[in-house]
Amino acid sequence: MPGNLCKILLIEENCDRIKLIERLLLESEGSSLAEGLFFTLTDAQSLSQGIEYLAKEVFDVILLNLMLPDSKGINSLIAIRDRYPKVPVIVQADSEDETLVVKAFQLGADGYLHTKTLDRSFLVYEIRLAIERQEYLAKLELLQQQKEQELEFQQLERRANSTNTSITARMFGSETLRESVPDIFEELVQTYGKLLDLALEERAYKVEHNISDRLRALADKLGFLKASPRDVVDIHTKTLREKNQDVTLAKAQAYVSEGRLMILELMGYLTSFYRKYYIGLSNIKFSPQLEQENES
Repeated sequence: MPGNLCKILLIEENCDRIKLIERLLLESEGSSLAEGLFFTLTDAQSLSQGIEYLAKEVFDVILLNLMLPDSKGINSLIAIRDRYPKVPVIVQADSEDETLVVKAFQLGADGYLHTKTLDRSFLVYEIRLAIERQEYLAKLELLQQQKEQELEFQQLERRANSTNTSITARMFGSETLRESVPDIFEELVQTYGKLLDLALEERAYKVEHNISDRLRALADKLGFLKASPRDVVDIHTKTLREKNQDVTLAKAQAYVSEGRLMILELMGYLTSFYRKYYIGLSNIKFSPQLEQENES
């Protein structure tokens, strides 16, 4: 939420209930239970209208009546959750059926309001609880993703260390780029990071940035630097760790997903570079005199 403003979308057909909820929210501002929150309310009188509003604007909480003119029962919640899984949803119903309440929570509701006993304190409490629940779930998901990402980095490093190629940095007797040329290594990380951003932009906005050509050029530069697969992994992991700091979970997932494709493509181009290099060396024909001198 930006500052202390809480933007609420109320999907409700009953005009009297819309006015009631609007009044309860207004009365709650400044109360100890609201904890400094100020509420703005947008009302939609059908599910389809509510979905239209959600497509145009970001809301902090959805108050959803389960009996709407164009959708009845738990299907309304399913329709909202399928499209907007991260927005807190509090369902409202006249029914006291416990089975309905349990089903609503099983299908992703973050709170439940019984419309016949609605009061200011319980309304604000449910709103705050729903927001906190989604924030907690987001933190758990982020921690799980970070754990999986670390495991992926470790697997990449093990794979790089066990990779057998015809020509690698070990054959040249050099250290990793991170150790031997740290300034150049940082430049390579920045280049790779820019390509990762361009790849996301290309996918999101359907524009063309010639990512493959740029990766091939980067692979050639790595080849001239006598880089090994381990160097590629170092560049990849450092870039992702930097990119995933202070970003949303969705953005972090996008970086990881796109990064999986980029590192494979870059590895392929580096392998091609060394294959051509090796073939070039093997095709060099030395003069008989030079060969005799080498043999002696």
